Amino acid sequence: MTAQETEHTDSTLNDDDLITAWGLLHEAMNNVQPRLLNGITPGGKDMAGPWFEVLIRLQRTPGHRLPMSRLAKEVSLSTGGFTKLADRLEREEYLVRENCASDRRVVYASLTPKGVEFIDRARVKHVQRLREHVLAPLGPEGVRQLAEIARTLRDSAVC
Repeated sequence: MTAQETEHTDSTLNDDDLITAWGLLHEAMNNVQPRLLNGITPGGKDMAGPWFEVLIRLQRTPGHRLPMSRLAKEVSLSTGGFTKLADRLEREEYLVRENCASDRRVVYASLTPKGVEFIDRARVKHVQRLREHVLAPLGPEGVRQLAEIARTLRDSAVC
């Protein structure tokens, strides 16, 4: 049996099936993601994925504040890459950095009132687009299954 024909002992998927499934996931994300962030800012401009991910995570967190190192990891940026992004978000007055009173090594990113207003308005458009480009084709049960699958993959990859 060649490597391509190797079957897993616990499934009926061959190597090509597995590669195809993963490739389709990548294609779907690459095709859908731009539609979700196109013209999403309150002014109608496109928003870069990392900007949106940082702001929406802060918006959904009680107190609108998270450690910068955690945010960098959650949005898949290096520490240096996240610092540059935080610099830009700070220049736009969407977030501020705050030192941790109990641990000098920890720096928090916190949404400003301007940042909260900005992401609240962008979120409305984002949800409309999610309903159109994710919920409509998958349906409620498909979205639940997608979330469960994504959570399983995320959690299995945590070191």
